Amino acid sequence: MNRDHQERDPRFLYGDSRRNQTIISLLNVLSELSSESSLDNDTNLPPAFEDDDPTVDEKLQIAGSESFNKFERRIENLDKELRNFANAARQLGSSVGILSSGFRLRERLGKLLFLFRENAATLFPRKISRQPRAAPIVHEWTERQRTDNQPLPKAHLDPESFPDQFAGFAEDVVTFLNCLNEFPEFTDEAVNTSMRAFECDLKYWASCLQEYKGQFRYPAVQRYIHDLTSEIGEHTDNITVNLSMFIEIGVPTIRFAQHHAASNLLNLSTVATFFSVVTATTLQFSYRLTDGVLETSVNALWFSSLVFSIAASVNSLLGLTWKQAMYRSPGHRVPWWVLIWIKRSPLVFLVMSVACFSVGLMLFTYATDQGLITSTITTVFTAITSFGLAVVSAWFVSERYIFVHYNGQIWLDDAISEATHRMLCLYVVVAIRNIIHRCIFAISSLLKRVTSFKFPDMITRIGRTDHTLPIMQEGPPTDDLSHHRDNSSSACSAFAEHPTSIKGLASEDGKASRPAVARQRFKGAVRSVIIMQQQAARPSMPQRIPSFDWNSAVGMSPTRPSSVDLDATQGPRATLIPKLKTLEPVQDLSVHTALVRHLQFSPSGKYLATSSWDRSSVIFRVEDAFAIHAILVHVRGFIGQVAWSSSGTFLLTRLPRGIKVWTEDGVCKKTIERPHSVSSVVWLPANETQFFSVEGTRVLKLVLDSYHFGGIQLHNVAVTPDGQRLLGVGPLLAAPNGMHPSRTTRVEKCIVVFNIETRTFENQTPVFNDVRDITVSKRGGNVLISFEYKTPPQLWKMELVRDTKDRENPYAQTARLVLRHTYEPIAQVDFVGPSYFGGMDDQLVLCAGKAGDIHIWERDTAILLHYIKPQVFGGDLTCVAWNHSTDDPFMLATGSHDGTVHIWKTPMWDGSSDDAYHLLLDPVEGTEKQH
Repeated sequence: MNRDHQERDPRFLYGDSRRNQTIISLLNVLSELSSESSLDNDTNLPPAFEDDDPTVDEKLQIAGSESFNKFERRIENLDKELRNFANAARQLGSSVGILSSGFRLRERLGKLLFLFRENAATLFPRKISRQPRAAPIVHEWTERQRTDNQPLPKAHLDPESFPDQFAGFAEDVVTFLNCLNEFPEFTDEAVNTSMRAFECDLKYWASCLQEYKGQFRYPAVQRYIHDLTSEIGEHTDNITVNLSMFIEIGVPTIRFAQHHAASNLLNLSTVATFFSVVTATTLQFSYRLTDGVLETSVNALWFSSLVFSIAASVNSLLGLTWKQAMYRSPGHRVPWWVLIWIKRSPLVFLVMSVACFSVGLMLFTYATDQGLITSTITTVFTAITSFGLAVVSAWFVSERYIFVHYNGQIWLDDAISEATHRMLCLYVVVAIRNIIHRCIFAISSLLKRVTSFKFPDMITRIGRTDHTLPIMQEGPPTDDLSHHRDNSSSACSAFAEHPTSIKGLASEDGKASRPAVARQRFKGAVRSVIIMQQQAARPSMPQRIPSFDWNSAVGMSPTRPSSVDLDATQGPRATLIPKLKTLEPVQDLSVHTALVRHLQFSPSGKYLATSSWDRSSVIFRVEDAFAIHAILVHVRGFIGQVAWSSSGTFLLTRLPRGIKVWTEDGVCKKTIERPHSVSSVVWLPANETQFFSVEGTRVLKLVLDSYHFGGIQLHNVAVTPDGQRLLGVGPLLAAPNGMHPSRTTRVEKCIVVFNIETRTFENQTPVFNDVRDITVSKRGGNVLISFEYKTPPQLWKMELVRDTKDRENPYAQTARLVLRHTYEPIAQVDFVGPSYFGGMDDQLVLCAGKAGDIHIWERDTAILLHYIKPQVFGGDLTCVAWNHSTDDPFMLATGSHDGTVHIWKTPMWDGSSDDAYHLLLDPVEGTEKQH
């Protein structure tokens, strides 16, 4: 008796023993078929319902735990590098600041790791354990040991402290960087750039998270915080690598520079000590000579030399100790007179000691009546050495002044050449002006003598205007400083800006005081040149070096694990899976010549509208084998979207800066030009005259009203079936405090629920990845979110809860979004276009991949029901749409890059087929297997 006859036999239906035996035999056959099927299938596509394959929730738990463990390892690596840096910095002077800031930074890392562990343990309880609350947060991070076993402060354990911890982390990072830059001997731009970027992002996240106060125990916010671990981990990796390079290169460089400075002070101390011995020895020959002025002068000079040499030796040792002390303050935090005394006084005292000793030695030769030759030679050599010492010391001081004054842009020789040139120019100008003045005076005197006319007015006028006559500017000097100042300015022009009267140029006897005039004008010229050079030499800030960004491609669900009932698995899914497996492309529509951007079936299922970058939109008749019903031609602009009204009477086509309203027959009823870019259009439910236009941060009800969404750059919106709420997705333009992240890819994205009647935001939920589209189910309870590229779609539940803020109306309700599922693909996929609800009562979720693969999940369980492998369509997929008007057969359409529209369809299906039980075993296989 075969199986069909057994099922028809009543004895088989009611006989327990025979029924049990038959079931056992059936299970054995199915097990053998499953093993054979697994050998035939692709090894990369394992069956989805085998016992050893983890469930969807188990996969999310594993992926979430791996993500947290990777973040924990990154924090440990940074902490290890900070410990190494602290050990290396102990060799440096003035290292107490960097050691203290590094200690606080490590302590902050421990606190954040504790909070992130608590957050991850809530999301993934089976994979990540909580840290005991009685244990110290930083037990393995800090060097201080707690002497008590008291519980930690509550603020450290509260997830609500995340914004404060991020803000404190930013302060600790910038404090550590400032202490690092207090070593003037070495500066690493890579460390500065990475830490400044980290500080910027931490402050940005802290400001954004302030908006979610009281919601840090919600799964959506917890998930967003967990996703931030990838960005924070990337920053910590950059800092770890840069700190490692700093330890290898920067610390030895700083240590060498400090050792070199200490060696100089040690050498000065040695020389000063030796010179003190020499001076004290020579005093043995002169200290008793006190008879005359000459002898007294010798003793005074040598005693002064001894005092200066001892002071130089002692101050050198003091400076050496200060240089090597790790607890000393950095240079910019010490008073200027202390720095001068420590750094400059030893050399100054030694120079003064040498000068006093040399002059005293010269006078000693005369006081002791030495020979003429000895006295003369000593005097000459003393004069030469003293003059050289004075000149070299003046040169060193001048070089230091020029370096500080001009920020190291010119040398002392350039400044001397420039000053000499300007002085010569000033003398020439003064001489020419005096000659002109004397010529005018001589001519006026000659005219008085020759003629009988007097010209007092003319002489007075000439005398008044002579000093303000414009002077021709000379060409720019040809020295090395010509590029540091404006070529149109010179010493002559600077001199002309400050004219001096003739009365000021002449003394009482009528002679000009040329040196005084020259000095005055020279000072004015030098002052103007210094101002111009300072303006031209302002340093520019270095550009920020962007770092690479790694987008998180792991979706995680905060839902608790749930066991799927076997009967429920074999219920509606038993008919859906075999039916979906018969889905195949039945027709290719090649009407477009460019990429198909969007397509949508009409609510009645009679028409399919497409939009393409070839500036055309086509309406097909579904019942007539997708014959062309109308071609909608647009003069300019790519068509980014089509949207049918609820009754299918009108069709919207979205242009970059405009919207066109068409009838179902292809007649353009209205063209609406918009001043801003239009990112999405959506009809109001059960309305044929009003629709929403998403333009930046505003949503406009054309042409009646507009709604502002604050600082959210909306990409798409959806309207609930009751028309009371708008749901939008998009990134924030800026944080509430106006800050921006270090890179545009790190901006916060969010899902927002806006009440149209009250014009208030009911809920704002952060998401980590770039959001693309939002869709609401027919009944309004489920919200489907689509992301960019490799991030799978998510299903959110919109719940209505009592509004506790509205005390006047006890029945007021507010919406809240709760994440239900993340639809995980079986392999890495580049998703394209928005995800769609499909099937009867939106029981399916489908999404297309760029390579041509299509995933179909069950909406409520997130189980993958069917997977269509990538196929050769003549172009990559760009979008997908489902025909909601027909459930038998199933029908969907896909668009591609080459402009082709593919129609997929299932044959009329009989759910009682025996193959349903076989196909249930392998939902990801592309073709049916025969028994």
